[in-house]
Amino acid sequence: ITFLFLSLPSRLIFGTLYPAYYSYKAVKSKDIKEYVKWMMYWIIFALFTTAETFTDIFLCWFPFYYELKIAFVAWLLSPYTKGSSLLYRKFVHPTLSSKEKEIDDCLVQAKDRSYDALVHFGKRGLNVAATAAVMAASKGQGALSERLRSFSMQDLTTIRGDGAPAPSGPPPAGSGRAGKQGQPKMSRSASESAGSSGMS
Repeated sequence: ITFLFLSLPSRLIFGTLYPAYYSYKAVKSKDIKEYVKWMMYWIIFALFTTAETFTDIFLCWFPFYYELKIAFVAWLLSPYTKGSSLLYRKFVHPTLSSKEKEIDDCLVQAKDRSYDALVHFGKRGLNVAATAAVMAASKGQGALSERLRSFSMQDLTTIRGDGAPAPSGPPPAGSGRAGKQGQPKMSRSASESAGSSGMS
């Protein structure tokens, strides 16, 4: 259990920070020999980090698994064993040299496919965004018209409330005729009363 908790810090310190500092010194001093040495180490360490992503899942139950990982990093770094240089020269460099053309072709195809996929999804995203904007605008316009209509009805109600109350229904049939006929009758009775008062 102790090595389980010490595995990650030890690999970060000795497997990453220590080589990074000496890589900086190699670049600063422009020592080609040291530069090549640390470049070989970083290639091996990158492969090791990729591999341990899967081995941690399937081999974590193996006895002394984390101790072996720490020992492997120390073996890679040691100037006596020169593990990273040995692995690079014996295995990595010949394998990459023989498969370099196929790897380059795969990388070019992956780059083209990723670019096409990016363009495709970008177009789809723009279409979805445009459709959503149009729908939002149409819904907003409908809501605005409903709002304005409610305001206009409210204003009409207010205007009617300020003046005389509006009739609740249509005028009764013949009301116009009765009004017209009632007016002459009223004038006739008024003239009769005026005549009688004059005679007296």
